[in-house]
Amino acid sequence: MAAAAQNLSGGCLCGAVRFTAVPQKREMDVCHCGMCRRWSGGVFMAVSCGEVTIEDESQLGSYLSSDWAMRQFCRNCGSSLFWRLREGGDHVAVALQSFDDTGSFTFLEEIFIDDKPALYDFAGERPRLTGAEVMARFQAQQEGRQ
Repeated sequence: MAAAAQNLSGGCLCGAVRFTAVPQKREMDVCHCGMCRRWSGGVFMAVSCGEVTIEDESQLGSYLSSDWAMRQFCRNCGSSLFWRLREGGDHVAVALQSFDDTGSFTFLEEIFIDDKPALYDFAGERPRLTGAEVMARFQAQQEGRQ
C-alpha cells in the first residue's frame, strides 16, 4: 500500500506568504534555463506539487514570463516561490528552499542542461535533459491530456 500524500508547509523569507503543498514525489529537479537562473538568483531547485494552498494571496505577486508559464513571488521580500502553467493544470513547481523542511527530498534530474553556465557543476550522476528534450516531454504530456 502506497503512503498517503503529505502536506508540507513553507513560506517566503519574510513570512508574508505561507503555504501548504503536497509533493507528487519527494524529489527535486534543478532547472538551468536563463529565465530560472535570473528569477531565482542561481539555479531553480523545484519540487513538483499537485496541490498548493496559500494562506493569504494578497502578498503573492505573479509575472507572466512566457506564453505558457507564470512565476510567483512574495511582493514584500521578493522570494521566488512557484512556477505555474498559465492555462492551469495540476502542476506547480515549488521552490525547494521555500519548504520549512527540505531534508526528505532527493535530487532527481537537471533540465535545460544546455543552458547551464560552465562555471558550476553538481556532483553525482542523474538524468540531464536539454531544453529540446524538456520541451518534447512537455508537449507529449500536453497531448496526452487532450
